[in-house]
Amino acid sequence: MDMKKVNSMDFREFVDVFGNVIERCPLIAAAVWSRRPFSDLEDLEQHFSAFMDALPLEGQEGILRCYPDLAGGELQRGTLTAESQREHSAAGLTSLGVEERLRLAELNARYRARFGFPFVLAARLSHREAVARELARRLHRPPAQELRTALGEVKKIGRLRLADLLGADSARM
Repeated sequence: MDMKKVNSMDFREFVDVFGNVIERCPLIAAAVWSRRPFSDLEDLEQHFSAFMDALPLEGQEGILRCYPDLAGGELQRGTLTAESQREHSAAGLTSLGVEERLRLAELNARYRARFGFPFVLAARLSHREAVARELARRLHRPPAQELRTALGEVKKIGRLRLADLLGADSARM
């Protein structure tokens, strides 16, 4: 899909196509639509990022709460979004053994209890062994630092999802 097509989309089509760039947050796509025309992928991405950056703390935490626990209950129940399912698969999180799954569940629970939102990581850029290590490492960060890191991961995920939608080479992003 090219930028001419993106810029010509009506509101509903834009939200239908881009509504899950930020997990389960079609409101962001709805707000970004009004910023047309976009010059290129980077410009479109910048509008998604700027919207999130402008939110108060509670709004930023709300975005993070829309993400699933990595290898968590939604994966087990089969209720992940299509995008999250692909990202879990790419990182090898759909084929964890029982011990690995239990370890991640325990770390996810500790993380969520400490920070009030799930651990967010651009899983496509990682692999199953690294996910638990990164979760354990970030569990000990100060809350403000972890919020910034988690939002940075949301932006990475969004960038990859936009690249997918626009047929761009995500390896160069």
